[in-house]
Amino acid sequence: MSKSWSLVIAATFVAGPLGLPLTKATADEKPLIWAADAEGGAPYIFKDPKNPQKNIGYEVDIAAALARELDRRIEFKQYEFESLFSGLERGDFDIAMNGLEITPDRKKKYRFTRPYYLYKLQFVTRAGEHRFASFDECRGRKELTIGTLADTAAQRLLDKLGVNMKVYPGQVEPYADLALGRIDGVLLDLPIALYYAKDNPKLRFAGPSFEPGYYAIALNPRNEALANQLDAALERLLQSGELRKIDEKWGLWDDEQPQLLHDSSKLIAADAESEWRFSLYLPLLLKGAGLTVFITVASMLLAVLLGLPIALIRLYGLAPLRWLGLLYVEFFRGIPVLLLLYFLYYGLPGVAANLDLPVTMKLDPLWAAILGLGLNYAAYESEIYRSGISTLPIGQWEAAASLGMSRTLTFRRIILPQAIRVILPPMTNDFVGLFKDTSIVSIITVVELSKEYQILSKSSLKYLELGLVTAALYLIMSVPLGYVSRYLEKRWSKDLEG
Repeated sequence: MSKSWSLVIAATFVAGPLGLPLTKATADEKPLIWAADAEGGAPYIFKDPKNPQKNIGYEVDIAAALARELDRRIEFKQYEFESLFSGLERGDFDIAMNGLEITPDRKKKYRFTRPYYLYKLQFVTRAGEHRFASFDECRGRKELTIGTLADTAAQRLLDKLGVNMKVYPGQVEPYADLALGRIDGVLLDLPIALYYAKDNPKLRFAGPSFEPGYYAIALNPRNEALANQLDAALERLLQSGELRKIDEKWGLWDDEQPQLLHDSSKLIAADAESEWRFSLYLPLLLKGAGLTVFITVASMLLAVLLGLPIALIRLYGLAPLRWLGLLYVEFFRGIPVLLLLYFLYYGLPGVAANLDLPVTMKLDPLWAAILGLGLNYAAYESEIYRSGISTLPIGQWEAAASLGMSRTLTFRRIILPQAIRVILPPMTNDFVGLFKDTSIVSIITVVELSKEYQILSKSSLKYLELGLVTAALYLIMSVPLGYVSRYLEKRWSKDLEG
């Protein structure tokens, strides 16, 4: 078999999931790497329900059309949405296309092609909502909470208007929370709303769409030659009407789209630029740090309150209780915290609804975060306590019993004070680790320090400056714990020796 035909066959397996046509020319040429996030990425890119091995979507079809226009293979690369622009800087892929909005701050740092879609924002509420009829009626009402995605035109608009918002990591979660009554509305791009809300009987569009903007393909500014080729290819797709056919296929064509045929240099989203000064973002980071401290302390307190009894049950309890204690430890050590948080926040309401329980079981995201981290860390803490208590010789118990002390009094006055010296160092390590693990709770919309950093850095593009401040705040919170731990360890050692 010739080398060229081998390349054709190999490329077929790579490009097949996108359904991109291949010729000998495209097989011989280095493929373009297109990055997007297929996780909850409808209607842009998502898994085919009939064949999960294959990606389908609006932008999958655009990629296929571009591959034909460029006579070049385009390979898909799964990449987290929030990291697409940093991935461009790293050179992890050639192009990013994932419903990316053109904004002035992004245009300063990245090269965008001519737009391929004109979108608007769509406000969605619950079907039975009577407190307001449109987004305009929500302005200035602090009792309302609007859901959106981070680093989007919708998020910037809500921030600009001072509307109380909840930022989500994906497109599915805000509409799920809206249906459950956790928030009062969702503001996102119209294509997203059409896919997730239009046919949902629990939700309705509140007012017409507004605030137009543009989707385009993003590239590293160094790839100007490639950007020009994509510009020309998109122009041909617009002029030939093929782009309209793709829009119509996915129900996205409307009377606004013909504007794309006009001068593309003028199609820039009207987005007021902010002057990101230290005095503006520091209070937001400090607020996130304060929330991080609260979550950490509350979760650790719950872990201690649960961990110590579990350790005692495993050491001194009856056989059935010891097995239950072991089951708790192995279960919560064996499942990822992320899965636990998802279940507590998103799964419990569904369980309650399916079982027709009288309670809704809708946990507030903050308390779901504390409960999830507390339950998880309790398993680890219980093993630390069990190990520390087990290191003490049995003679301690026997000596106390000879003096007439009860087992409870012996444990409280003799065993536990000595065990604390062994327990304290690993428990402090867990406490410091918990400070960093709080970053995972952003998956259920809790905006702690790391999430605040992500939001601010993507809005200001000051990754380094904000990153250094955020790292300093984490160090300020965690380093003193080590000194306190060592001080207490020495202090208690002297007291016990004396």
